[in-house]
Amino acid sequence: MAISPSSSLVPPLALPPLALFDLDHTLLDGDGDDLWCCFLVRHGLLDAGVAALNERMGAEYRAGRVSVEDFSAFYAELLAGRSPAFWAPWQDRFLVEEIRPRLPAAARAMVASHQAAGHVLVLTTASNSVIAQRTATELVFERWLATELELVDGCFTGRVQGVPNMREGKLLRLQAWLAEQGLSASVLPDAWFYSDSINDLPLLSAVGHPVAVDPDAILHQHALAQDWRNQRYLSIMRRT
Repeated sequence: MAISPSSSLVPPLALPPLALFDLDHTLLDGDGDDLWCCFLVRHGLLDAGVAALNERMGAEYRAGRVSVEDFSAFYAELLAGRSPAFWAPWQDRFLVEEIRPRLPAAARAMVASHQAAGHVLVLTTASNSVIAQRTATELVFERWLATELELVDGCFTGRVQGVPNMREGKLLRLQAWLAEQGLSASVLPDAWFYSDSINDLPLLSAVGHPVAVDPDAILHQHALAQDWRNQRYLSIMRRT
């Protein structure tokens, strides 16, 4: 099962608790998949017609209706036929133009507060690794999980490799990563997880400290029923 390349560079964990963070609409004031697609259209790397498909995909994702396979495949296919070396300068430019302006100081402060508390920080996102990689580094996450992409003969095939890091897959990928560190899911009752999306319900339900961050309507109702912490986080960040 694929884990982000960065995780292999980090020594095994010793002392949780974990502080897990979703990315889009949680730390990032926006959606990385949507921003990436629009960025590529704007710079002529994708046909303008893709924008309408992207908008429809985003709406289906927010409603929790799109399948994991269709969502992951749509964004994987945008990279097909080109190498990581081709995409690297575009990833750098995407970070500067689209991501940094949408990472408020309060988002960085929230991550830093868990780091100061001695928690083990993990970014976990449904976005693929090409979209998420620079953002994880920018936010100083040494450990991060994203949907991984297949490479053949040095080029992306447009297919996902392994289990997409989305819905139940986000929990499965985390459990696999914990096993690599010599840990079990027994650490999850002490873990925090911040997310805005009903798509993250499996992992939110598995941790002891779920936090609904500016949640979508379905997650908001679920969080209220479960008496989860319900934080108007991005709305605060936009004023800072």
